[in-house]
Parts: sequence; structure tokens; C-alpha cells
Amino acid sequence: MRHRELQLLGCQDTALFAQAWLPERDPRAVVVISHGLAEHGGRYPEVAARLVASDYAVYALDHRGHGRSGGPRANIERFAYLVSDLGTFAGRAQREHPGAPVFLLGHSMGGAVALACALRYKGRLKGLALSAPALATGEAVSSFKRLTLRLLSSLAPNTGALTLPATAISRDPAVVEAYEQDPLVFRGAIPARTIVELLQAMAAFPARAQELRIEARVVVLAAGAYGTPAILQRSGVGDPTVLGASGITPLVELPGVGRNLRDHPLVELEFTGSERLRQLLAESAAPYWAAWTLIGM
Repeated sequence: MRHRELQLLGCQDTALFAQAWLPERDPRAVVVISHGLAEHGGRYPEVAARLVASDYAVYALDHRGHGRSGGPRANIERFAYLVSDLGTFAGRAQREHPGAPVFLLGHSMGGAVALACALRYKGRLKGLALSAPALATGEAVSSFKRLTLRLLSSLAPNTGALTLPATAISRDPAVVEAYEQDPLVFRGAIPARTIVELLQAMAAFPARAQELRIEARVVVLAAGAYGTPAILQRSGVGDPTVLGASGITPLVELPGVGRNLRDHPLVELEFTGSERLRQLLAESAAPYWAAWTLIGM
């Protein structure tokens, strides 16, 4: 396996850092990773190693304000910037491997960015994989909170407004400890600008889902992502068959999957396509990855 470090310019000339893990031969496909809020692309070497072993090229971008990329810490500035940055990066990965199909894989905030990227660059992706994507909030946000956040976002965008507890990352103490010890993980309060931009993006997804143009069906492994099945059902990519839901005992146990993922329920939508890639992604899932959605694979 070959490893490369990459540099590129994003929106507003922000310096972005990225990595690539490459097989020794021409890859059968390219998987571009979009990481979650407060973390960075360097937290996915286990996933990369499993995919590279089966001749997939893996690329991971540090979003602006995250990891080794430039920008105020954990401040994404504009959600649209993230989408443009990821699209630029995916295009670069595609140009480095002409003819190889490209898949986007996004976790949490990165799942929202990946979905928005698929909506913006219609027809350019072979598939989309979402892990517990931030497509909706777990509970209603009051009008007063929204107004307060919008004021802070405008007047003091770097003001911390939300803390992410490390214990929510995984039930595995070793994974939590590694997260807490990682110097590139942001452990302060998430800036108000980031929260407002994410809330606005979430609000737009239900209406835009029908624009998705990846012609295949969908699988959701583990109902850890609020609103995901309903939003994707609107896209027409599949009619969801719910086998489990949050808080319900899992009906299916997946062999070879991290402990945390096995503990979650399974929501399955009809699925066709690259079963081998789906299996690899599931088997590679680190324990802190709560849910998988695969589209068009």
C-alpha cells in the first residue's frame, strides 16, 4: 500500500490537507472519504487498509477548519464551501485514476456534505455511502435557540455553542481514549457559525432529495441517523423496508462488524450492485461508526 499526502486550495483560497492510500496496481474504484465534525481524515486508516487490500484507492480530505487544513478551528464558514471543496477534491482523485468509478463515503457532518455533493454534481458519482449522516436533528431546535445561534453566527461566528462529548463517539473505551488523545481532533465547543450552517443544510435536504440522480437502491445499516430513511425515500432511490429502528432490539447481527455497529438496529432498503464493496465497508467499520447507508453501489 502506498501513502501520499496532498495539498490543494479550497474556496476562498483556504489551504486544504488530504491523504491517499493507494494499491500497487490500477484501482478498481476510488473511494473518497468525508469525515465528521471535529475530527479529520487521518482517523480512517483501518477503512482505507481494508479497501486498498481489495484494490480500491482511498482519498480522505481534512475539511476546512479541521485537522491539518486551514481556517478557524471547527468553523466551516459556509456549508457550501465544504461541498465545493469536496467536489474539487473528488474531481482531483478522479483525474488521477481515469476511468475508475468514484464513490463518496461520508460520516456524520461529512455524510451531509457527501449527500449535498452528490446533489450538486449529478451523474458524476458511481455511488454514495453515508455513515450516521447529519441529515436531521435528533430533537427540535426552538425558535429562540435558532435566533440566538443566528445572531452569534453573524456577530461572533467563532463563539462556541455546542460541545460534543467524546463518550458519544463509541462504546469502546479504547476508541474514546484514542479520540481524546488525538491532537488533531477539536475538543472545544463547536462554533455558532458551523451549527447554523449545518441546520440550514439539514432543513433543505427533504425538499432536495428528489433531485438525487444515482440510479440504484439503498441499504441502511443501523438506524443511527435521524430522518435518513424518510429523506432518502423522497429521492426515489428506494422504498425503505424497516427491519429495526432506534431503540428497538436489532433483528439482524452482522458478522465481522465492530462491536458498536453490531449493537445497533438494522434498517434495510432494497439493494443492488457492488455487494463486495458494501461488505468491505461493513467489515472495515471501526467501532465508532454508528450507521451505514449505501446508494448506487
